[in-house]
Amino acid sequence: MRRAYGFSCIPLLGAALWLSGMARGFAQAAAPGAAIELPEVDVIATSPLPGGGENRDNIPALVQTVPAEDFARTNSQSVTDTLQQQVPGAVAIDINGNDFSQDLRYRGFVASPRQGTPQGLAVYQNGIRVNEVFGDTVNWDLIPPQAIYRADIFTNNPVFGLNALGGAVSLQMKNGFLWQGFTTQIMGGSYGRVSGMFEYGKQIDDYSLYVTGDATRDGGWRFFSPSTLFRLYGDLGYRTPGNELHFIASGARNSLGVIGPTPVLLLDQNESAVFTNPQTTLNEAGTVAFTGKFDITPQWSIASNFYIRTFEQRHTDANDGDFLDCADNGFPIDPKFAKSVCLNSGNFPNVTDGNAFVILDQSGKPIPFSPSAIYGTIDRTSIHATTFGMALQATNNDTYFGHQNYFAFGASVDRSLLSFSAKSQLGAIFPDLFIGNGAFPGSGDIIGTLGGIGKVPTFLTGNTTYYGVYTLDTFNITPELALTAGARLNIAQIVTEDATGQAPELNINDTFSRINPVAGLAYKILPTVAVYGGYSEANRAPTPLELDCADPNRPCLLENSLVSDPPLKQVVAHTFEAGLRGAQAIFDTGAIDWKAGFFRTASTNDIVSLASPVTGLGFFANVPSSLRQGVEAEAGFHYGDLSAYANYAFVDATYQFAKPLASPNNPFNVGGNVFVMPGDHIPGIPRHLVKFGGDYACTPRFKLGADVLIAGAQYFVGDDANQNPKLPLYWVANLHASYQMDEHIQFFGLINNIFNNRNATYGAFFNTGTDAQLASPIPFTNDPRNVTPLQPISFYGGVKVTF
Repeated sequence: MRRAYGFSCIPLLGAALWLSGMARGFAQAAAPGAAIELPEVDVIATSPLPGGGENRDNIPALVQTVPAEDFARTNSQSVTDTLQQQVPGAVAIDINGNDFSQDLRYRGFVASPRQGTPQGLAVYQNGIRVNEVFGDTVNWDLIPPQAIYRADIFTNNPVFGLNALGGAVSLQMKNGFLWQGFTTQIMGGSYGRVSGMFEYGKQIDDYSLYVTGDATRDGGWRFFSPSTLFRLYGDLGYRTPGNELHFIASGARNSLGVIGPTPVLLLDQNESAVFTNPQTTLNEAGTVAFTGKFDITPQWSIASNFYIRTFEQRHTDANDGDFLDCADNGFPIDPKFAKSVCLNSGNFPNVTDGNAFVILDQSGKPIPFSPSAIYGTIDRTSIHATTFGMALQATNNDTYFGHQNYFAFGASVDRSLLSFSAKSQLGAIFPDLFIGNGAFPGSGDIIGTLGGIGKVPTFLTGNTTYYGVYTLDTFNITPELALTAGARLNIAQIVTEDATGQAPELNINDTFSRINPVAGLAYKILPTVAVYGGYSEANRAPTPLELDCADPNRPCLLENSLVSDPPLKQVVAHTFEAGLRGAQAIFDTGAIDWKAGFFRTASTNDIVSLASPVTGLGFFANVPSSLRQGVEAEAGFHYGDLSAYANYAFVDATYQFAKPLASPNNPFNVGGNVFVMPGDHIPGIPRHLVKFGGDYACTPRFKLGADVLIAGAQYFVGDDANQNPKLPLYWVANLHASYQMDEHIQFFGLINNIFNNRNATYGAFFNTGTDAQLASPIPFTNDPRNVTPLQPISFYGGVKVTF
């Protein structure tokens, strides 16, 4: 009998979304006598190195897996887009106004590309840690999504080492044994985006080859925000029974327009408006790695990797200068500096020497003050790091006294050599808030200050060495009940040196160490339903950036310079979580899978980033304690040509102390501070996340899909005392469709933000006393809110050829 297609597509997609939210009810409504096909055993590598692993049902924590199909279904060029869709507690926050450079926030912790953001997630690619050494940042733009075979998101597992406070993201990339074929794709659309991609995989006897590359140019939906990306990834493999070797090479060179938040009154005039600019980031990275897995006996296996990774970042950041005539700066000065340019002394209350604020040009001379000038600066930083690392892991899956047991023991060492430079160039602010050379003395010069505060050229070298030793054991007490216990020792040695010889306060030599335990139980209530519960601890050592930028009396441009360092303590997170997970066959050929659980992570000595009165300046500080707790639930539904998902997360992130924190741009600040009380919510974290979506094959050739995200209200960054109205909730709906013309050619299209919602995804405060207002014809300083809005409705389309 011929199937009926056509106009049933849209209502059936709506039904899919409803079914995903009611999946458990459908399972209970299935015919009592229906045959249930048990799911295959899903083996998860529970440590950074691929190879070996444990049955998912035995893991005493939540593990989310995002397969390659999910990364491909929407043709998104951003890894964080897919993780946001599929992981309940995850949300991609677009602070920079660039979807290639988003924060991934999970359970109130973050993996961000922005220097100055305290990080809380560990990220691995093929067992190699890709948190950058200088600030633990994660540059998601360097990872081509089409090369990902699967992403596993772990919680409650300290085996993943430093920075796994909220969890870890482990990316297993494709190779020629896992993926074969050839695909090429061309796509284009809104804001001048044009991109191309190819992917090739082949297995010949014991050998395999996989290679992929992509290139993208995007004009940016905001002014002055173009981006270009070039990424390559390759894997050459060799396999014999029980042994497997891979040589991996990858590289990327990406230029990103990262404009960031904009005052709301400017956005009222034009939704593409930007604040001071240019704001750009150039990322370059390359990796060469060898990985191997060897079966020594039927029970014992060894896995290893050796790698070299280079990373270079050059950032340009235009800012308000906040300069004035030295004679008007409020402190006595040497008469020879009268009518010279000075930093505003009001932003440095603990510095009383008026001469310290004098701005010097690159020859060390004071700069004459020009009353008609509207001063700004172009601040530039450069980071270069080379990391060498190796890891070795032994696993055993023996049976003891009739009980199945999985044991892993491993060690790793990662050593990085780094250099950092920063300089500020004097410029003029123009009416469009672009900062460039002006017609006044000193414009275009690299500047410093006589007292070495604020705008100070910096050149820093250093090295870090991270050691890790871990063990993990899962013992099946009964076929249904599994006990897991283990621990990891982390040692972090951090050394930095001032290369100029003029700033000895930047010289540090610190060592941090801790043993983090994990223990838990998992129990199969039914063959398809398991309950789990566990406890773990994790730590994060301060990064070189944080250690060298921790003095509230001498703040630094977080992207641009460093200052002296009161000692920071390492962060320790204590996590307990428990939940249920299951899968069920329904309607003979359909299936649902679901998860539900709660978590509680109490952190001591959390590191926070705090603002200074000077635009762009800030510093890091420890706070006594914080608490992140909540619930997560998700369901997936698959039946014939219909698939759907729905998930929800409640994240309650609060401070647990009473203490003033610096927030000088907050309208409710007193003396530059706000007073935080226990229970105040941590800014920038939506409490509620609702996500649902699905795909339906309307005909054998035509498929239609949709994804919806609803993110709850959040406090503005800088409103740590919760005194201001919240940033309202935002929601966005995306559509995607594909038409398979024949077995080789597919046409596809995307509509992002189909309802053109203009809500903001991120909010902070800016200094309403900025000199930029003097240059702009648009009044914008009557409201201190600074936000990043959603990208407007965008259309993309392309063609994919597969052999």
